[in-house]
Amino acid sequence: MTSTSFAESARHYDQVARAIDYLQVHREAQPSLEQLAGALHLSPFHLQRLFAEWAGISPKRFLQYLTKQYALEQLARERDVLSVAQSAGLSSTSRLHELMISCEAMTPGEIKAGGQGVTLGCGFGASPFGQVLLAWNDRGLCHFAFCCADETAMLAELRAHWPRADYQRDDARAGEWLARIFPRTPTRGSLHLLLKGTNFQIKVWEALLSIAPGEMVSYGELAVRAGAPKAQRAIGSALAANAIGFLIPCHRVIRASGEVGQYRWGSERKRAMLAWEAARAAPAVR
Repeated sequence: MTSTSFAESARHYDQVARAIDYLQVHREAQPSLEQLAGALHLSPFHLQRLFAEWAGISPKRFLQYLTKQYALEQLARERDVLSVAQSAGLSSTSRLHELMISCEAMTPGEIKAGGQGVTLGCGFGASPFGQVLLAWNDRGLCHFAFCCADETAMLAELRAHWPRADYQRDDARAGEWLARIFPRTPTRGSLHLLLKGTNFQIKVWEALLSIAPGEMVSYGELAVRAGAPKAQRAIGSALAANAIGFLIPCHRVIRASGEVGQYRWGSERKRAMLAWEAARAAPAVR
Protein backbone atom coordinates (compact mmCIF):
# COMPACT_ATOMS: atom_id res chain seq x y z
CA MET A 1 0.00 0.00 0.00
CA THR A 2 1.42 3.39 -0.97
CA SER A 3 1.66 6.41 1.33
CA THR A 4 -1.12 8.01 -0.73
CA SER A 5 -3.35 4.97 -0.14
CA PHE A 6 -2.63 5.11 3.60
CA ALA A 7 -3.56 8.80 3.76
CA GLU A 8 -6.77 8.05 1.88
CA SER A 9 -7.53 5.15 4.22
CA ALA A 10 -7.00 7.39 7.25
CA ARG A 11 -9.38 10.00 5.82
CA HIS A 12 -11.93 7.30 5.15
CA TYR A 13 -11.60 6.09 8.73
CA ASP A 14 -12.57 9.51 10.09
CA GLN A 15 -15.83 9.31 8.15
CA VAL A 16 -16.35 5.63 8.91
CA ALA A 17 -15.82 6.30 12.63
CA ARG A 18 -18.72 8.77 12.55
CA ALA A 19 -20.84 6.14 10.81
CA ILE A 20 -19.86 3.50 13.38
CA ASP A 21 -20.83 5.82 16.21
CA TYR A 22 -24.24 6.43 14.61
CA LEU A 23 -24.79 2.72 13.96
CA GLN A 24 -23.84 1.89 17.53
CA VAL A 25 -26.26 4.45 19.02
CA HIS A 26 -29.10 3.46 16.69
CA ARG A 27 -28.36 -0.24 16.23
CA GLU A 28 -31.72 -1.38 17.71
CA ALA A 29 -33.51 0.62 15.02
CA GLN A 30 -31.39 -1.01 12.29
CA PRO A 31 -31.02 2.21 10.25
CA SER A 32 -31.15 1.95 6.48
CA LEU A 33 -28.35 3.09 4.21
CA GLU A 34 -30.40 6.20 3.35
CA GLN A 35 -30.93 7.06 7.03
CA LEU A 36 -27.25 6.59 7.84
CA ALA A 37 -26.14 8.64 4.84
CA GLY A 38 -28.55 11.43 5.74
CA ALA A 39 -27.25 11.58 9.32
CA LEU A 40 -23.68 11.93 8.00
CA HIS A 41 -24.66 14.42 5.27
CA LEU A 42 -23.39 12.07 2.56
CA SER A 43 -25.08 10.54 -0.45
CA PRO A 44 -26.06 6.85 -0.09
CA PHE A 45 -23.89 6.06 -3.12
CA HIS A 46 -20.83 7.74 -1.62
CA LEU A 47 -21.34 6.09 1.77
CA GLN A 48 -21.76 2.64 0.21
CA ARG A 49 -18.59 3.10 -1.83
CA LEU A 50 -16.69 4.45 1.19
CA PHE A 51 -17.59 1.43 3.29
CA ALA A 52 -16.82 -0.99 0.48
CA GLU A 53 -13.37 0.55 -0.03
CA TRP A 54 -12.56 0.72 3.69
CA ALA A 55 -14.14 -2.44 5.14
CA GLY A 56 -14.86 -4.57 2.08
CA ILE A 57 -18.51 -4.90 3.11
CA SER A 58 -21.69 -2.82 3.16
CA PRO A 59 -22.78 -0.70 6.15
CA LYS A 60 -25.66 -3.15 6.71
CA ARG A 61 -23.28 -6.11 6.97
CA PHE A 62 -20.91 -4.06 9.10
CA LEU A 63 -23.78 -3.32 11.48
CA GLN A 64 -24.26 -7.06 11.99
CA TYR A 65 -20.68 -7.31 13.23
CA LEU A 66 -21.33 -4.53 15.75
CA THR A 67 -24.28 -6.21 17.45
CA LYS A 68 -24.12 -7.68 20.91
CA GLN A 69 -25.60 -10.94 19.61
CA TYR A 70 -22.72 -11.37 17.18
CA ALA A 71 -20.22 -10.76 20.00
CA LEU A 72 -21.92 -13.34 22.21
CA GLU A 73 -21.87 -15.88 19.39
CA GLN A 74 -18.14 -15.31 18.94
CA LEU A 75 -17.51 -15.71 22.66
CA ALA A 76 -19.44 -19.00 22.67
CA ARG A 77 -17.44 -20.23 19.68
CA GLU A 78 -14.20 -19.23 21.36
CA ARG A 79 -15.04 -21.35 24.41
CA ASP A 80 -15.32 -24.36 22.10
CA VAL A 81 -11.84 -23.87 20.67
CA LEU A 82 -10.12 -22.57 23.80
CA SER A 83 -8.50 -25.90 24.65
CA VAL A 84 -7.11 -26.17 21.13
CA ALA A 85 -5.62 -22.70 21.32
CA GLN A 86 -4.15 -23.40 24.74
CA SER A 87 -2.52 -26.64 23.59
CA ALA A 88 -1.06 -24.83 20.58
CA GLY A 89 0.58 -22.21 22.78
CA LEU A 90 2.87 -19.65 21.19
CA SER A 91 3.99 -22.13 18.54
CA SER A 92 1.04 -20.85 16.52
CA THR A 93 1.60 -17.12 16.91
CA SER A 94 -1.07 -14.81 15.60
CA ARG A 95 -1.24 -14.23 11.87
CA LEU A 96 -2.10 -10.81 10.53
CA HIS A 97 -2.79 -11.55 6.89
CA GLU A 98 0.35 -13.61 6.26
CA LEU A 99 2.42 -11.75 8.85
CA MET A 100 3.98 -13.90 11.58
CA ILE A 101 4.48 -12.04 14.82
CA SER A 102 7.15 -12.97 17.34
CA CYS A 103 8.18 -11.11 20.46
CA GLU A 104 11.05 -10.65 22.86
CA ALA A 105 10.86 -9.39 26.43
CA MET A 106 13.33 -6.81 27.66
CA THR A 107 15.48 -7.80 30.63
CA PRO A 108 14.95 -6.09 34.02
CA GLY A 109 18.28 -4.35 33.55
CA GLU A 110 17.22 -2.93 30.19
CA ILE A 111 13.95 -1.71 31.65
CA LYS A 112 15.76 -0.04 34.56
CA ALA A 113 18.09 1.72 32.12
CA GLY A 114 15.09 3.41 30.50
CA GLY A 115 16.57 3.14 27.03
CA GLN A 116 19.94 4.61 27.94
CA GLY A 117 22.41 4.05 25.11
CA VAL A 118 19.59 3.04 22.74
CA THR A 119 18.60 4.95 19.61
CA LEU A 120 14.93 4.69 18.72
CA GLY A 121 13.53 5.55 15.35
CA CYS A 122 10.08 7.07 15.56
CA GLY A 123 7.54 8.50 13.18
CA PHE A 124 3.91 9.11 12.34
CA GLY A 125 1.93 7.45 9.59
CA ALA A 126 -1.57 6.64 8.42
CA SER A 127 -3.33 3.34 9.11
CA PRO A 128 -6.84 2.07 8.30
CA PHE A 129 -7.80 3.28 11.80
CA GLY A 130 -6.28 6.75 11.74
CA GLN A 131 -2.85 8.20 12.41
CA VAL A 132 -0.31 6.14 14.36
CA LEU A 133 2.93 6.90 16.19
CA LEU A 134 5.48 4.10 15.84
CA ALA A 135 8.88 3.55 17.47
CA TRP A 136 11.50 0.90 16.78
CA ASN A 137 15.13 -0.07 17.19
CA ASP A 138 17.37 -2.67 15.60
CA ARG A 139 15.61 -5.43 17.56
CA GLY A 140 12.07 -4.66 16.44
CA LEU A 141 8.98 -2.52 16.92
CA CYS A 142 8.49 -1.28 20.48
CA HIS A 143 5.66 1.27 20.25
CA PHE A 144 2.42 1.47 18.25
CA ALA A 145 -0.07 4.08 19.46
CA PHE A 146 -3.11 5.48 17.70
CA CYS A 147 -3.07 9.27 17.77
CA CYS A 148 -5.68 10.52 20.23
CA ALA A 149 -3.80 13.79 20.86
CA ASP A 150 -1.48 16.16 19.00
CA GLU A 151 2.03 15.16 17.96
CA THR A 152 3.69 16.89 20.91
CA ALA A 153 1.60 14.95 23.43
CA MET A 154 2.08 11.67 21.58
CA LEU A 155 5.87 12.10 21.50
CA ALA A 156 5.88 13.04 25.19
CA GLU A 157 4.06 9.78 25.97
CA LEU A 158 6.65 7.84 23.97
CA ARG A 159 9.52 9.55 25.79
CA ALA A 160 7.91 8.69 29.13
CA HIS A 161 8.25 5.00 28.19
CA TRP A 162 11.89 5.41 27.12
CA PRO A 163 13.14 8.50 29.03
CA ARG A 164 16.86 8.02 28.37
CA ALA A 165 16.77 6.93 24.77
CA ASP A 166 17.95 8.99 21.81
CA TYR A 167 15.33 9.60 19.13
CA GLN A 168 15.53 9.93 15.37
CA ARG A 169 12.36 11.10 13.64
CA ASP A 170 11.71 9.22 10.40
CA ASP A 171 8.14 9.36 9.08
CA ALA A 172 9.13 7.63 5.84
CA ARG A 173 10.41 4.60 7.75
CA ALA A 174 7.21 4.61 9.84
CA GLY A 175 5.29 4.39 6.59
CA GLU A 176 7.34 1.34 5.59
CA TRP A 177 6.47 -0.36 8.88
CA LEU A 178 2.78 0.35 8.31
CA ALA A 179 2.97 -1.04 4.79
CA ARG A 180 4.17 -4.33 6.28
CA ILE A 181 1.49 -4.32 8.99
CA PHE A 182 -1.40 -3.39 6.68
CA PRO A 183 -0.56 -4.71 3.21
CA ARG A 184 -3.08 -4.13 0.46
CA THR A 185 -2.87 -7.84 -0.42
CA PRO A 186 -1.82 -10.73 1.87
CA THR A 187 1.96 -10.93 1.94
CA ARG A 188 4.15 -13.42 3.75
CA GLY A 189 6.57 -11.90 6.20
CA SER A 190 7.54 -11.63 9.85
CA LEU A 191 7.55 -8.89 12.44
CA HIS A 192 9.46 -8.80 15.72
CA LEU A 193 8.11 -6.93 18.75
CA LEU A 194 10.15 -5.72 21.71
CA LEU A 195 8.05 -5.86 24.90
CA LYS A 196 8.61 -3.77 28.01
CA GLY A 197 6.60 -4.92 31.02
CA THR A 198 6.39 -7.08 34.12
CA ASN A 199 6.51 -10.86 33.85
CA PHE A 200 2.73 -11.01 34.33
CA GLN A 201 2.06 -8.35 31.68
CA ILE A 202 4.28 -10.19 29.20
CA LYS A 203 2.37 -13.44 29.85
CA VAL A 204 -0.90 -11.64 29.13
CA TRP A 205 0.43 -10.00 25.97
CA GLU A 206 1.81 -13.32 24.73
CA ALA A 207 -1.58 -14.95 25.41
CA LEU A 208 -3.19 -12.25 23.26
CA LEU A 209 -1.13 -13.45 20.30
CA SER A 210 -3.07 -16.72 20.29
CA ILE A 211 -6.30 -14.88 19.44
CA ALA A 212 -6.73 -14.86 15.67
CA PRO A 213 -8.03 -11.84 13.72
CA GLY A 214 -11.83 -11.88 13.67
CA GLU A 215 -12.08 -13.70 17.01
CA MET A 216 -12.96 -12.35 20.46
CA VAL A 217 -12.42 -13.59 24.00
CA SER A 218 -13.70 -12.43 27.36
CA TYR A 219 -11.46 -11.13 30.14
CA GLY A 220 -12.06 -14.38 32.02
CA GLU A 221 -11.03 -16.50 29.04
CA LEU A 222 -7.89 -14.45 28.53
CA ALA A 223 -7.05 -14.94 32.22
CA VAL A 224 -7.25 -18.71 31.67
CA ARG A 225 -4.96 -18.46 28.63
CA ALA A 226 -2.47 -16.42 30.66
CA GLY A 227 -2.45 -19.07 33.41
CA ALA A 228 -4.12 -16.79 35.97
CA PRO A 229 -7.85 -17.63 35.94
CA LYS A 230 -8.60 -15.64 39.10
CA ALA A 231 -6.75 -12.48 38.06
CA GLN A 232 -9.30 -10.78 35.79
CA ARG A 233 -8.73 -7.34 37.32
CA ALA A 234 -4.98 -7.65 36.83
CA ILE A 235 -5.69 -8.77 33.25
CA GLY A 236 -7.47 -5.46 32.64
CA SER A 237 -4.48 -3.54 34.00
CA ALA A 238 -2.12 -5.45 31.73
CA LEU A 239 -4.27 -4.61 28.70
CA ALA A 240 -4.26 -0.93 29.65
CA ALA A 241 -0.45 -0.99 29.90
CA ASN A 242 0.01 -2.36 26.38
CA ALA A 243 2.05 0.12 24.33
CA ILE A 244 1.89 -1.86 21.07
CA GLY A 245 -1.65 -1.46 19.84
CA PHE A 246 -3.29 -3.68 17.22
CA LEU A 247 -0.31 -6.06 16.91
CA ILE A 248 -0.67 -7.05 20.58
CA PRO A 249 -4.42 -7.35 20.02
CA CYS A 250 -6.01 -6.21 23.27
CA HIS A 251 -8.93 -4.94 21.14
CA ARG A 252 -10.04 -8.59 20.76
CA VAL A 253 -10.92 -8.82 24.47
CA ILE A 254 -14.51 -7.89 25.34
CA ARG A 255 -16.82 -8.29 28.31
CA ALA A 256 -18.56 -11.61 28.92
CA SER A 257 -21.88 -9.74 28.44
CA GLY A 258 -20.96 -9.08 24.80
CA GLU A 259 -20.30 -5.38 25.40
CA VAL A 260 -17.14 -4.06 23.76
CA GLY A 261 -15.86 -2.36 26.91
CA GLN A 262 -13.13 0.21 27.24
CA TYR A 263 -10.10 0.59 25.03
CA ARG A 264 -7.00 2.69 25.49
CA TRP A 265 -7.43 4.31 22.08
CA GLY A 266 -11.24 4.67 22.12
CA SER A 267 -14.19 2.26 22.10
CA GLU A 268 -15.26 3.41 18.62
CA ARG A 269 -11.86 2.46 17.23
CA LYS A 270 -12.09 -0.89 19.02
CA ARG A 271 -15.48 -1.58 17.39
CA ALA A 272 -14.07 -0.57 14.03
CA MET A 273 -11.12 -2.96 14.34
CA LEU A 274 -13.27 -5.88 15.48
CA ALA A 275 -15.75 -5.48 12.63
CA TRP A 276 -12.98 -4.81 10.07
CA GLU A 277 -11.23 -8.03 11.10
CA ALA A 278 -14.50 -9.98 11.14
CA ALA A 279 -15.16 -8.86 7.57
CA ARG A 280 -11.77 -10.15 6.48
CA ALA A 281 -12.29 -13.44 8.31
CA ALA A 282 -15.37 -14.01 6.12
CA PRO A 283 -14.42 -12.27 2.83
CA ALA A 284 -17.03 -14.07 0.75
CA VAL A 285 -19.93 -12.62 2.76
CA ARG A 286 -21.24 -9.19 1.73
